[in-house]
Amino acid sequence: MKPLPPRWADRLLERFCAPHLLEEIQGDLHERFERRRVLFGERAARRQYAWEVLGFLRPFALKRKKSVTTTTYSMSHDMIQNYFKIAFRNLAKNRVYSFINIFGLSVGMAVAMVIGLWVYDELSFNKQFKNHDRLAKLWQFVQFDVEKSSYDVMPIPLAEELRSKYPDFERVSLSVFREITLAAGEHKFLRKGNYVEPVFMDMLSLDIRAGSAFAAQDVHAILLSESLAKAIFGSKDPIEQLLELEGKESVKVVGVYKDFPANTSFNEVSFLAPWNLYLATDRNAKANVHAWDSNSYQIFAQLKPGADFAQVSAKIKDIRMKLDNPPGYKPEFFLHPMSKWHLFADFKNGVNTGGLISFVWLFGIIGVIVLLLACINFMNLSTARSEKRAKEVGIRKAVGSVRSQLVAQFFSESLLMAVLAFVLALLLTQLALPFFNEVAGKKMPILWFSPWFWLCGLSFSVLTGLIAGSYPALYLSSFQPIKVLKGTLKASRSAASPRRVLVGFQFMVSVTLIIGTIIVFRQIEHAKDRPVGYSREGLMEVKMNTPKLREGYETVRADLLRTGAVEEMAASFGSLTVENDGTVAVFWRGKSPDSSPLLMGNRVSYDFGKTVGWHLVAGRDFSRDFSTDSTAMILNEAAVKLMGFQKPIGERIRWNGKECEVVGVVKDLIKEDPFKPVKPSFFVLEYQYVDVLHVRLDPQVPVSEALAKVEQVFKVHHPAAPFEYKFVDDLYAQKFDYEVRIGKIASVFAGLAILISGLGLFGLASFMAEQRTKEIGIRKVMGASVLAIWQLLSREFVVLLLVAFCVAVPVAYYVLSDWLQKYEYRTELSWWIFAATGLGALLVTLLTVSFQAIKVALMNPVKTLKTE
Repeated sequence: MKPLPPRWADRLLERFCAPHLLEEIQGDLHERFERRRVLFGERAARRQYAWEVLGFLRPFALKRKKSVTTTTYSMSHDMIQNYFKIAFRNLAKNRVYSFINIFGLSVGMAVAMVIGLWVYDELSFNKQFKNHDRLAKLWQFVQFDVEKSSYDVMPIPLAEELRSKYPDFERVSLSVFREITLAAGEHKFLRKGNYVEPVFMDMLSLDIRAGSAFAAQDVHAILLSESLAKAIFGSKDPIEQLLELEGKESVKVVGVYKDFPANTSFNEVSFLAPWNLYLATDRNAKANVHAWDSNSYQIFAQLKPGADFAQVSAKIKDIRMKLDNPPGYKPEFFLHPMSKWHLFADFKNGVNTGGLISFVWLFGIIGVIVLLLACINFMNLSTARSEKRAKEVGIRKAVGSVRSQLVAQFFSESLLMAVLAFVLALLLTQLALPFFNEVAGKKMPILWFSPWFWLCGLSFSVLTGLIAGSYPALYLSSFQPIKVLKGTLKASRSAASPRRVLVGFQFMVSVTLIIGTIIVFRQIEHAKDRPVGYSREGLMEVKMNTPKLREGYETVRADLLRTGAVEEMAASFGSLTVENDGTVAVFWRGKSPDSSPLLMGNRVSYDFGKTVGWHLVAGRDFSRDFSTDSTAMILNEAAVKLMGFQKPIGERIRWNGKECEVVGVVKDLIKEDPFKPVKPSFFVLEYQYVDVLHVRLDPQVPVSEALAKVEQVFKVHHPAAPFEYKFVDDLYAQKFDYEVRIGKIASVFAGLAILISGLGLFGLASFMAEQRTKEIGIRKVMGASVLAIWQLLSREFVVLLLVAFCVAVPVAYYVLSDWLQKYEYRTELSWWIFAATGLGALLVTLLTVSFQAIKVALMNPVKTLKTE
């Protein structure tokens, strides 16, 4: 009869082991019993068999439930409680890895949360208005050259045409946006607002907090925002109070409205004044009441319910071309819906090409990627440490746990960490929002009281936990208990392949973001370094807000020069950093009758060139020594090129009903978009239209002292107006505001992505060093140097980085080349940017890995081998 192992030992196995595993475990134990019996004898084999079974079952026999009749509910409750108890123990036992996992996830969640708030703010722009889905602004396409250009300025008579002849319009309002001086006693303010028709307030469903809206017959009336009313009148009731506008018109405050939200197109509007008041006080508006080709005003419209924007646009498209004397620039009117004002404001050759919506998509994708990097860290560290928990999985399976329970265990751990990360992410978001709002120019709060915020946040956490824990849960639960308990489980080389792919993906994303950030800032600096054609240093602008300043121009100039703090002063129509007064009514020798190019007219005073420091390339500047300069004209280089003049000096050009002689040519002045070519421009002497003073301060006088002297002069000439000035340097810098903000936001997110990747890299390097401690000890005993061990531990990460770099470079080149195409004046994608990024990424990787590699390499091998 064949010898058998102790029967009582087999009975223990039958009692404690899961039925579906009993046969496999017993078969393996019996096979080893037979080998020992042949080698050592039956008695020794039976004794070893018994000890093996007892040692295997002892930890779980002690924990077995006293009653097998426990209800399903209590088993479920105890099971869940046990899951989280084990999860907390694992977190506490592995503090470093737990910190890396939770902090990495929280940073990823915080980034996604901030970006989500930003995207929500962008997508909800202008949606606070009750009728936002039926409101639109009139735009027009015009064809000056080969391509169509787009503008949101309209002729005044178009408004009445729409009201009287097109029944699809429920309301139409003319409007003009202006920055004016408001004074009440000693209080003086320079604020922006709109002159509008009464229906405008109904269109926006204005929230009037005190008083009422003005009516059509109210000319000398005004509505103030709550913030402006409080700034001017304090706690005093503003209704029926008088204000002085521009130092010339007295108006009565008839109402106070709630400030427009920050994420609306009217967030800078501090007052609303009657359109009829603007007609009564602005001579240009008076002259343009019936002028179809004077495009300087805005028209807002509200369609009737059921009307379609595209269909109505088709009806009004050719209004101007059907009238007498159609212009050569062929205007095509259309409605631009309010829902598209903010995110879809770019047009090219008569087609809407998007706009800020591209940045919404960009940052949305970045948010998802950063969160994905955090999830990748979790999966990498969890799978890397899976062998540490292999025995736990084997024993659990041996005592009856099925795979679904193990999956639930590891998912519960993942969800616990995700919830903890979510709580920490809320704290990080609250701390980061003030900084982010400042960078992004926003006023976003966390939506604490929004059920949607919490629903999205918690759903987001659960989803993140499930995604982050999916691979570890499925991977760990698939271990075979026999191999685990026998100690024969070894991770195959292919087991680390997913981890390498994920680390490589992290490297690729980080490198791409670094390259992108560098290119964004290089593009900004490239445009900033572009020659502007004049000198901005020490040059300031002061708006001539009152007629007294215009009438006393020469006296003001003389007094300013007499202070010794001012080198020169001149005046112009409009700011030096804004293009004004475009016209097609310019004629010169050789001009084609079929051509209607747009030229920008600049009305200036004597000494304008000396004040701004422009550069003459031919001819002379305007001069008081020439009485004929009232009909003189100076062109920029772009205008000379357009007109095809070889020798422009002395050429005759007809403009505004008079013949002008070209007396000079100046280098192109960048007045508008620094990323685009300069428009053809001309300069003429016309004092009666100037409204901005240009003052160049003496560089030898301290700025604070010079400003004090200049302010005294303005107070003498018009004490009722506040002294408001702007340096041209600051005005020019504002042209880069959005690009700079995008660059800063991108750099912050790129830095966080690198931080998350670095955390993951540090964790993996720590684990790799810990896992290979015995190997490193043996190598040191055999004579390996610290350098050799460092190379051993760093090699895999360096190879992954090089592979990721080779993938990231073409991706970044393609994406950034496409992005740069929207700028006509753009930087180059130089090879050194990619090389510097690769070297920088390599350095960061080596520093991160080297900390752990050198630490392990310096350990005492005797202690390492003994403790192992």
